[in-house]
Amino acid sequence: MANVSHPRGDITSHPDAPEMRARYARMLGGRDVALVDGPVFLLGLYCAVSPWILHFTRSQPSLVAHNLIIGIAIGLLALGFTRAPERMYGLSWAMCAMGVWMIISPWIVGTRPDAGVIWNNVVIGALALLLGAFCAATAMKSAPRP
Repeated sequence: MANVSHPRGDITSHPDAPEMRARYARMLGGRDVALVDGPVFLLGLYCAVSPWILHFTRSQPSLVAHNLIIGIAIGLLALGFTRAPERMYGLSWAMCAMGVWMIISPWIVGTRPDAGVIWNNVVIGALALLLGAFCAATAMKSAPRP
């Protein structure tokens, strides 16, 4: 019977290896913050569903719509960070702004919010601010200088 298994050799001698390395480097270029994409998406998801988790849908109807919209926006930013990082990491500052807005929103959008609603939005806002600042700082560090 014939031996049809191929011996595992060193791929560095393959004629397409340099091109594959260059392509891989281009695809991962600027992906220093790839580990942040998942937590940002999960933060947006939690923000969107938090009114139903904490049961403030009846007491704060305006904050329900607010958290849903901001959560979807954060989630879309995370998807953009994953899909087109070289173009989207400039919007990390927008996530910082959304974080600040989430911190102050219970008093502006809500009507007499209780401590649970306040803590929920402050924690979400602080995490969005920290993750956005980390993304922005990393994007500024890895940006090509003219």
